[in-house]
Formats: sequence, structure tokens, C-alpha cells
Amino acid sequence: MAIMSLPAALEKIVGAFKMAPKPLKLQLLLEFAGKVRDLPPELQLHKGRMEQVTECQTPFFLATEYREDGRVILHFDAPQEAPTTRGFAGILTQGLNGQRADAILRIPNDFYLEMGLGQAISPLRLRGMSAILARIKRQVHEQQSADYPTET
Repeated sequence: MAIMSLPAALEKIVGAFKMAPKPLKLQLLLEFAGKVRDLPPELQLHKGRMEQVTECQTPFFLATEYREDGRVILHFDAPQEAPTTRGFAGILTQGLNGQRADAILRIPNDFYLEMGLGQAISPLRLRGMSAILARIKRQVHEQQSADYPTET
């Protein structure tokens, strides 16, 4: 995987995980669980606007907000009692929030493998993480396409 395709903030996080000894990777992931921001009022009141990621073992919802300047804001809703899933959401929040849509779309779908998370969490949880990124990218692509419709 080419680390060059990651936004700088996400690359820094990936680097921290790569350098962390195996026993500390899970602890580092759990620290990111606290980085998930509260939902804005409009989503708290209308959670139906969020998409559920059914591949996750716990109820996990997300929404992307494509801004006029081409930047993307991410919103996640995951229960406090799902710290590994919240940890991945925290990584994505810290690494991708405010990034340009094209940078998000270029992220390799399996970037988290470079972090060594396969040593710390189960394949089922990794599948959920992959699904979260796939949903983000699909939503960003759809919103970007709606903003810049192609002529036929």
C-alpha cells in the first residue's frame, strides 16, 4: 500500500500505530474512541438521515456532509459500549474530517492493515471498519456527483 495516498493527518495516525508495539495497538485504538464528536443538533433530532453500517457488530451510523468548498465533515453515532468501533470512528474523525473529497476517495480501502490492527482486533471487526470507509467513500462520491453533475 502506498502511504502517499493518505491525507497528512491520517498518515500521522497510521504512523503512530505502525510504531506502537503489538500490545499497545488496542490501547491506542481505544484512546481514539474519545475523539468521536457529538452529533450536531440536526442529526440528533433526525437520526434517520444517517446510514447504518450493518457489517458492524454494534449499531453504527454515519453521515457525511459535503461542503461547498469540496471539504467533507464526518458524523458518527456509535454506542459508548463499542469502544473498538468508536476507536476506528475516532481515527477517521481525526484523520479525515475537513479533508477534500478527492483525498478521501483516494484512500486505499484497506489502509488500516498498514496500522497493524489485524494483530489487535478480530477479522469481523476489521470487516466492519472496511465497511465504514466504503460507506463514507460512497456517500462522498454521491454528494460530489450531485454537486457537479456530468453532462450527457
